[in-house]
Amino acid sequence: MTGTRDRFVHYRLGAAGGPRLLRPFTWLLGVIATGVAVTLGAVLAVLTAAAVAVLALIAGVTMLFTGMALRARRTVRARAAADGVIDARKVGDTWVTYGWDRQGR
Repeated sequence: MTGTRDRFVHYRLGAAGGPRLLRPFTWLLGVIATGVAVTLGAVLAVLTAAAVAVLALIAGVTMLFTGMALRARRTVRARAAADGVIDARKVGDTWVTYGWDRQGR
């Protein structure tokens, strides 16, 4: 069993007893792989930051429209409560109302 183990030790690329010719190439491949990993990580970080920024922008616009809608709703309720009664007159067989088309009075 020991003989099988020793036979495969020589084929590992970074092994102490391995071929000395491949050591610089393994180091170079390690540097290249590290550079690719760092570059890929930086690109993914930028994409993630851009996605978070877009989500924050969408959330801000949604909150803006929500605030505008709530403010408009409060204003309409206040006007209706202040007036209380609308003006209506009977013209022939039909009731005609006034006051619904007046805005800002």
